[in-house]
Amino acid sequence: MGVTKTDFTRALQCQKMLWLDAHMPQEKIIPPEVQAKLDAGNDFGDIAMGIFGEYKETTTLKEDGRLNYAAMLEKTQAWLQAGENVVCEGAFTWYGNYCATDILKKDGEGYALYEVKNTYAPRKEFIIDLGFQRFILRKCGFIPTKSCLILRGDSPEGTDPITEGELIQKDGTMYRIIDVTESAKRAEWTVNKYIFPFGQLKKKDAEMPNICMGDHCEKPYRCWYYEYCQKNN
Repeated sequence: MGVTKTDFTRALQCQKMLWLDAHMPQEKIIPPEVQAKLDAGNDFGDIAMGIFGEYKETTTLKEDGRLNYAAMLEKTQAWLQAGENVVCEGAFTWYGNYCATDILKKDGEGYALYEVKNTYAPRKEFIIDLGFQRFILRKCGFIPTKSCLILRGDSPEGTDPITEGELIQKDGTMYRIIDVTESAKRAEWTVNKYIFPFGQLKKKDAEMPNICMGDHCEKPYRCWYYEYCQKNN
């Protein structure tokens, strides 16, 4: 597979990180507290699928437990052509590059794109994530009517409440929907610039980028290969 939206955002932080993902994943160390946050994010995303009511989810597994991308791509196209109101995990591919959209919701004659994040406020990397999805979808001839983030609608105790966006309560959970269409459109330029160079890093004969440790090792997230680079820099 080429570049995914996760690959892209990780490579923007550090291209060496993507190379290690592809060639030396056994060196990855995910702290338990980080894994707990990842699991919580997945749980929040699963719950948020129902924010707009009934939905179709494309997720399909092979007998060995791996994702069946071909089946997911086929379901996505069939359901969108049928005009299903909400499609979750919609799958799209272009030149081997791939993305799965959290939520596509019928919006007039088209579909609006929603990315779910288990946090309270928008961040730059979320916009890049949506920009990547928009880029792949547009290359597939599918242009979203708008691009939005679905975040937690409550506010952490002791912080100023966030007033941006629309609040929606569904089944006891509060969500905040923020329209970031224009920012996501601008992020497509970044995707266009880097998607193919990042794809080269995943090839079998790609050399490890010579990147020294620095601030990027911690921002926006601490790299899972931090210990590896400490030992080998």
